[in-house]
Amino acid sequence: MQLLKKCIAELIGTFVLVLFGCGTAVAVQCSKDNLPGYMLTALAFGLVIVAMAYSIGNISGCHINPAVSIAMLVSKKMTVKEFFAYICAQFIGGIAGGAMLFAIFPASTGLGSNGLYNGNIAASLLIEVILTFVFVLAILGVTSKVQNGAVAGIVIGLSLTLVHIFGIYFTGTSVNPARSFGPAIFAAGDAFANVWVFILAPLVGAVLAALVYKAISCGSEDDAQNKAEVPAVKAASKKKK
Repeated sequence: MQLLKKCIAELIGTFVLVLFGCGTAVAVQCSKDNLPGYMLTALAFGLVIVAMAYSIGNISGCHINPAVSIAMLVSKKMTVKEFFAYICAQFIGGIAGGAMLFAIFPASTGLGSNGLYNGNIAASLLIEVILTFVFVLAILGVTSKVQNGAVAGIVIGLSLTLVHIFGIYFTGTSVNPARSFGPAIFAAGDAFANVWVFILAPLVGAVLAALVYKAISCGSEDDAQNKAEVPAVKAASKKKK
């Protein structure tokens, strides 16, 4: 069983390497006309996460994303009450951000809202589920150990940059229902009509990530904990003698 879990982890890792590595090469090739803006957008989203992680992370955990919160709920790292409180706060924050964008830029710019890939709902759902799955899986992994706290913000920020570098070409990359909902309200039109895709898909991707991470990490985490406890138990026994 443990070998099976290791094989599943390797399968996921190789899948992500090929999809995001080769896929980004293709996406960038198709976006030659605006490559600087493409990369800057990806970096902006990633750097915001880094900045917020080290400023509010010690207060709320810096979810700032309903998909992350639902993954934490499924992983039993937060209560149902906390989950709904976080969701409300995140959507209010997203709407406030969208309102500020609307005050600064014309609605005709789209305000950074997401769009369907070639008008295809199924393809857009699949893309967003995969993007969110990878992003949330990285979050669950890096936050699973207390000793990773010092670098967790950087890892999560870089992970978000990664999924944006690959995903911007297809849907503009959501992986965050609140981030999509806020601008879509003020951009209106197709952005608002299709926003349900960018609410549903990230939530599905996040739940899948939580379930998969729990399935493949449970044994290894228990083994590591047991190994760490054995020396302590032996030392305690010697003292009693």
